[in-house]
Amino acid sequence: MSTGGRELVLEAADYEAVVTEVGGGLRQLRYAGHDLVRSYPVDAVRPRYSGTVLAPWPNRIGDGAYDFGGEHHQLPLTEPERGNALHGLVLWDRFEVVASSTGSATLRDRLVPRVGYPFQVEVEVTYELGEGGLVTTVRGRNTGTRPAPWGTAAHPYLRAGTDMVDGCELVVPAAEVLEVTPDRLLPVGVAPAADQGLDFRVARRIGDTFVDHAFTGLEPDADGLVRVRLTSGVATTVCSWDPTVLPWVQVHTADTPDDVAAGTHRTGLAVEPMTCAPDAFRTGQDLVVLPPGGEHRASWTLSAG
Repeated sequence: MSTGGRELVLEAADYEAVVTEVGGGLRQLRYAGHDLVRSYPVDAVRPRYSGTVLAPWPNRIGDGAYDFGGEHHQLPLTEPERGNALHGLVLWDRFEVVASSTGSATLRDRLVPRVGYPFQVEVEVTYELGEGGLVTTVRGRNTGTRPAPWGTAAHPYLRAGTDMVDGCELVVPAAEVLEVTPDRLLPVGVAPAADQGLDFRVARRIGDTFVDHAFTGLEPDADGLVRVRLTSGVATTVCSWDPTVLPWVQVHTADTPDDVAAGTHRTGLAVEPMTCAPDAFRTGQDLVVLPPGGEHRASWTLSAG
């Protein structure tokens, strides 16, 4: 039991995961004793969204303001320094544990309609650990009487056996990257990743490259899955998913003032498969609309290479 709430330890094959009821998040994932994600102490405040579920939207909504269903909505600005609403509404909610076993856990949060998001949506996250790694599935279900805007992602920081990501090689099979404004990180347009110096379709050393970008134009392997790979001479960590469900991925080398202050600067690589583009509540780009009684599922897998 942590000061942040109940935790569940999952074990299967050589994997071990720790899931927390706060934010329905993933605090730890190890394979054969090695960290696949950046963890944090059991009694610490979760740093920089580590392992949390992002819902009912990922990334940013500029000004926290959007129009939907003929109505204007204003969300609290949870990224006040940039004037944005960031990473959804469930970050600090206590999810209810509805099922658990040695290798799996399902947690649920029922969003209460509120100013800015007056919709009734049930968020359910299931973790399943097996020989192939940890599969996370997020389900959004509209339990209300009117359509609701929806998007989701997660926020793990991948590690591959090194103290910092600089010495690792990275593969992100994406042809395009979202250009954003330098001050607020809001969308401007999509550009070829190569033109931005961010083409990681062939493995390349991260070095001192700064990455905090949303990639799209994802190129799957022969089995239809996209795989982001972080590799060192010690280990490889892989995040894989179906790009027809999650057509975007935010990748970040953890270069923020908060990371510097917390001592986590460039100690993990955020890899966030997303159902929609940043600012989708305003632009509508790949936004999911849940009809009354409708639901949407998205899954991704974290594994040792």
